[in-house]
Formats: sequence, C-alpha cells, structure tokens
Amino acid sequence: MKNIEKYVECTAELINLPLQPEHLPGVVENLEKITAIAQLVIDFPLPPEIEQAPKFDPEKLGN
Repeated sequence: MKNIEKYVECTAELINLPLQPEHLPGVVENLEKITAIAQLVIDFPLPPEIEQAPKFDPEKLGN
C-alpha cells in the first residue's frame, strides 16, 4: 500500500465514518502495523501437503 493516509481518508469517506484530523495519524500508524503483521502471515510458506481450508460462505449457513 503506497499511500496509507489517502487510503484511510477515502475509506472513511466511503463508509461514512467521521474521522477527526487529529485521529488520522494514529489510524494510519495502526494500519501500517496491521499491514506488516498481515504480510508475515501472507509470506509464511506452507508445505504442499497442507490442505487448503474451505471457503466460508455465509449464504450457505443454515442449509
């Protein structure tokens, strides 16, 4: 993600979330931390014999 600040601003506007200017740096900092943690999970190598988990489909619940 190249411009996390712009992403946060656009996303907040898109979901109609009031975001005070003084809160923006903290939100950006937390999203940067979350991104780094997620990248560790994404990059973790799994052996080929590991079976992929089934995809969660909420529409199939109760059927």
